[in-house]
Amino acid sequence: MTEHPTVAAFGRTDGRLTVGGVPADRLAERAGSTPYFAYDRALLTDRIRLLRATLPDGIQLSYAVKANPMPAVVQHLSGLVDSFDVASAAEMHVALDTPTSAQRISFAGPGKTDAELRQAVAAGVTIEMESETEAERVAAIGELLGIRPRVAVRVNPDFAVKGSGMRMSGGPQQFGVDSERVPALLKQLGDTDLEFLGFHVFAGSQNLRAESLCEAQRLTVDLVLRLAEEAPAPVRYLNLGGGFGIPYLERDQPLDLPAVGANLAELMSERVRPRLPEARVVVELGRYIVGECGVYVTRVVDRKQSRGKTFLVVDGGLHHQLAASGNFGQVIRRNYPLAVATHFGEEPTETVTVVGSLCTPLDLLGDSVNLPRADVGDLIVLFQAGAYGLTASPSAFLSHPPAAEILV
Repeated sequence: MTEHPTVAAFGRTDGRLTVGGVPADRLAERAGSTPYFAYDRALLTDRIRLLRATLPDGIQLSYAVKANPMPAVVQHLSGLVDSFDVASAAEMHVALDTPTSAQRISFAGPGKTDAELRQAVAAGVTIEMESETEAERVAAIGELLGIRPRVAVRVNPDFAVKGSGMRMSGGPQQFGVDSERVPALLKQLGDTDLEFLGFHVFAGSQNLRAESLCEAQRLTVDLVLRLAEEAPAPVRYLNLGGGFGIPYLERDQPLDLPAVGANLAELMSERVRPRLPEARVVVELGRYIVGECGVYVTRVVDRKQSRGKTFLVVDGGLHHQLAASGNFGQVIRRNYPLAVATHFGEEPTETVTVVGSLCTPLDLLGDSVNLPRADVGDLIVLFQAGAYGLTASPSAFLSHPPAAEILV
């Protein structure tokens, strides 16, 4: 049986899946119930080690907390990455609770409230401003508090990235300031008591095509170098975004990370360092760091036949794992890697459909998948569950219990 590469990264003992060396059924007892998410700290560490070994010197790693804001995960990563990017005041407080300096935390996202901006200014984090009016509000809050806010401009470039699962640039966007409007904003910032640090450009997410990412990075650097000429101060911060994808589906090929690293090395040596010698250059990654390091484990509560089809009904579902149900970014629904945790590594013996506990046909976790036989009480595991799982799902839908989360 050919295993998905992420499936092969997890261990097994006595026919049971292990996470962090602990069998899945024992983790269920530790968590107190099923379903639960389990994240493997050794795999997290290995992923950062891979990035450090492949990306060039001078590229710093920022973790996008929105991918997985579990405090224990963020604490663990605080000792491994260089900085955090947050998208809400709640995420900001999780990041501030780590040893990471406030000056190494950036706050992005449209629609920041005045309360959030006040907290960010007071904390001293870098506010990545998404509009001209946000810049005015930040300046007013800084004056009111008697604190000079640290700011960067998030830029909506005039190009889009091919192959991204979610496009976040080009054309009209709620994200960032249109690149053609940025020079006027930079002039405005020069007349305002704000500490300008630099730029943030995030063109798209979940991209498995190295050539597309490399092209986006080249275009991003060229754009920022042009904008830097209009900046009110030397650029000390440059967030190139991320968008590195992970292979969810059987047909997906892993990202060619060495090709991306080689492209960044060339950009750094030939363009960025000669022109922006003071800039701290950041690649912002979320899914690529945590996505393949986590699993979602749920228990079979019923096994039934319906007109020639076998259904395994589990105690979890889309209210915890919306993405695996196909309702979070998939145009055509395809199965995520899935296995029987309590018969891990056994050859498939039947074709079954795995459904959740919600009374909606959308609650589908695995459609016609080949698995070893699973009965009531067995555990089903969904892989690629480390990012955009619990907090990206409608956990209050139909008022079922929340899933536990553990870092092993």
